[in-house]
Amino acid sequence: MSDGDRGRRPRLGAAGRLAFFPARVAARASRGPLEAAADEHLVPELSRLIDRAFAQSLPEDLVHSLIEHRVPERMAAELARTGALERLLDEALQSPRTNELVDRVVQSDEMRRAIRQLAESREVREAVANQTAGLVEELAAEVRRWARRLDTRVDRHHAISSPFAGLATRAIALIVDALLIVALFTLLSGVVALISSLVGTLRPAWLVGALLGAGWALVGGVYLVFFWTATGRTPGMHLLRVRVRDGSGARPSVGRSTLRAFATWISIVPFFAGYLPVLFDRRRRGLPDLVARTEVVYADGDG
Repeated sequence: MSDGDRGRRPRLGAAGRLAFFPARVAARASRGPLEAAADEHLVPELSRLIDRAFAQSLPEDLVHSLIEHRVPERMAAELARTGALERLLDEALQSPRTNELVDRVVQSDEMRRAIRQLAESREVREAVANQTAGLVEELAAEVRRWARRLDTRVDRHHAISSPFAGLATRAIALIVDALLIVALFTLLSGVVALISSLVGTLRPAWLVGALLGAGWALVGGVYLVFFWTATGRTPGMHLLRVRVRDGSGARPSVGRSTLRAFATWISIVPFFAGYLPVLFDRRRRGLPDLVARTEVVYADGDG
């Protein structure tokens, strides 16, 4: 039989169709009972077979086979190659349903609870604290470098490697301490004002002014004496990595620190003129250091 004859569909005449008519009628007549029998016997049996297969190791074997033959990777690579994955993502992102779903998730109580728990976790607090401390330390290091360069420019009478703190470094440390003293004095003044409002307002006005001035000097003096005696440095000096010491290299005593604090106020009053000797003294000492026999040195290795 030739290819043309094999591919040609045979045509049945009227007699042929008449001959097949009983078979077609029988097929149509038996279709309903066959379907009913399939629903009654075949479908339940297939369900039992599938359930039995899933109860055994078929799911694990199927997953293992998929992983072994790298089916997910191949599917993902094919989707990426054809651009179908990108189109699916674009359609999903542009869908209004996606925006509604995102809003529902973000505004849900579960999401807010999860965010709150995450923010309150110890790991997050430690990370934020470390990041903040690192930023503050970097800023302080930059201020220290700038101040020491300025020390060298202002005071050209001393060597660059001089261990004694220069005028710029000491001035910045003093400014930081002055700000802290103001904050402390403001806090204490608020407490005193609250007590005064309960027991009555002080009179006359000049007495209030005198008490405020004396209180400011007292708070500042106690602040300086306490830190110089206890640690050899105030918070401002610690930030700039400098410390004060006596002639033996130790922290100044309470008496020496008190004398130095008194001389500090005297040096500040006439436009900080008491610190001009720092520019000319071999050990960069100002009037407070000359009076109390102390000196201020760089302390990079003290931490």
